[in-house]
Amino acid sequence: MQAILEKAIKKGLNTLYDVHIESVEFQATRKDFEGDITVVVFAFLRFIKGNPVAIGTQLGEYLKTHVAEVTDFNVVKGFLNLVISDMHFITTFNHLYATPNFGFKSIQEHEKAVMVEYSSPNTNKPLHLGHIRNNLLGYAVSEIIAASGKKVYKTQIINDRGIHICKSMLAWKRFGNGETPESSGLKGDKLVGNYYVAFDKAYKKEVSQLIAEGKTEDEAKKQAPILLEAQEMLRKWEAGDKEVVELWKTMNQWVYDGFNQTYKELGVDFDKNYYESNTYLLGKDVVAEGLKKGVFYKKEDGSVWIDLTDEGLDEKIVLRADGTAVYITQDIGTAIERFKDYDLDELVYTVGNEQDYHFKVLFLILAKLGFEWAKNLYHLSYGMVDLPSGKMKSREGTVVDADDLMIEMTNTAREISQELGKLEGYSEAEKEALYKTIGLGALKYYILKVDPKKRILFNPEESVDFNGNTGPFIQYTYARIQSILRKATFNYDVNVSENSIVLHKKERALIKQLQLFPETIQQAAKNHSPALIANYTYDLVKEYNSFYQTVPILGCENETEKIFRTQLSKKVGETIKLAFQLLGINVPERM
Repeated sequence: MQAILEKAIKKGLNTLYDVHIESVEFQATRKDFEGDITVVVFAFLRFIKGNPVAIGTQLGEYLKTHVAEVTDFNVVKGFLNLVISDMHFITTFNHLYATPNFGFKSIQEHEKAVMVEYSSPNTNKPLHLGHIRNNLLGYAVSEIIAASGKKVYKTQIINDRGIHICKSMLAWKRFGNGETPESSGLKGDKLVGNYYVAFDKAYKKEVSQLIAEGKTEDEAKKQAPILLEAQEMLRKWEAGDKEVVELWKTMNQWVYDGFNQTYKELGVDFDKNYYESNTYLLGKDVVAEGLKKGVFYKKEDGSVWIDLTDEGLDEKIVLRADGTAVYITQDIGTAIERFKDYDLDELVYTVGNEQDYHFKVLFLILAKLGFEWAKNLYHLSYGMVDLPSGKMKSREGTVVDADDLMIEMTNTAREISQELGKLEGYSEAEKEALYKTIGLGALKYYILKVDPKKRILFNPEESVDFNGNTGPFIQYTYARIQSILRKATFNYDVNVSENSIVLHKKERALIKQLQLFPETIQQAAKNHSPALIANYTYDLVKEYNSFYQTVPILGCENETEKIFRTQLSKKVGETIKLAFQLLGINVPERM
């Protein structure tokens, strides 16, 4: 509609005022005024001298005469509010009703792809609440970009080497007595995490003992025998010691098996895993090349640095004096590797905002090294997730375990659903599946509805509220729509002709909201923001519930209106399901 109006407005202004304008600014009409779309007349005052109300009135008359879809208008100050015909809305709805996966754009195979990195855990402990926000964001952004028409690769780099891994390995050797996930009944990531904690306890005990013997705290921390042994284990691993490497493979596999269970429960997946054990040496050759080009410089001790003070940053080390790589060396190499592995247009890193500086430096270094694609690197930076104190106990009292949180969400959904008493006739298995759908939907929606950059205070009980801007409220509306469709005993999949009914204002509002879905997907992809999809869905559901409460649907006496309103309900349900699919949230058929 905007394209038709823009063409007519340009022609009208040329006819009325002999001016040529390049673009027209449109807005949604405010709810307190009559109209469906608003033209900003103020923008024309650069080209036309005169009163904006008079200009708006003349332009409104012209459009009403020359554009069949414009049936009326009103002018408020410098805003021209246009009323669009029922015929146009019904034609528009018939088109979107007949379009499967409305709003989704087919993937353009000829275009370069986007890679989204998320999760990227350490293999010495289970996933926690922070990983949940990371995974939900990364997965949702991947799905949204795919729906916008681009090929997407979901990836993670698993931090599977280093001193922290050796700490868990050494503690298991010392205290494990051959314990395995099978013998203990523990998930592998939790088992390995327990030994990381066991190392820390033993280390602190040794440090205290050394201090008691007269060492300074700094000396004690560096000389604790268990730490020195872990460092020796790392050296052996890097030298390829068979026994150390075998233990490393075994314990990492326990962790991967545990992670995969968590990912499955959370509903996220990956197309490719990169492993730090394969990538930690990447980048060293690039640094050597950059040194020759003068991008980097060497200090007297042999360490290699880059000076970014002219860009308002700092000096950054890229290679230690002993020739070993630092994190950014690896990240340089891994980025280059990924662009070699895939024909990428963009690479998105889903990493917390404490790493903002790191990514500024990384992107700048890659640009200075001459990689054209460096301008297409994006840091999807996000804030911390906090819990109200005392709401949920974690295993260690400091970090909230991801598996524990998902179980807690299902339990919260169970308690609230049982209080509401709406599940008569459900089998126990159906109830449990529903509690899980509601609990995880509540968790995901509560996190994803917030702009990624903002910090979140996550309240489990509040997230499972069946009213307000929550996942369960939207799921309940979807289930209500499915109930309407099950009760519809007539054939409603017939074409409603454009001039057969007069639309209620609630029907017009609902069609307008549905029309926004394709553009919302494109905007969410461009801004890497699942919050735009979440809040669009809430607005759609609010609009539908207002429609549901205002006009009869199945009880409508006019047969054509009854069919049209049932179709509207069906399309809203489909759109809710598609939008929630982008957020990784399931919707229940009954609730």
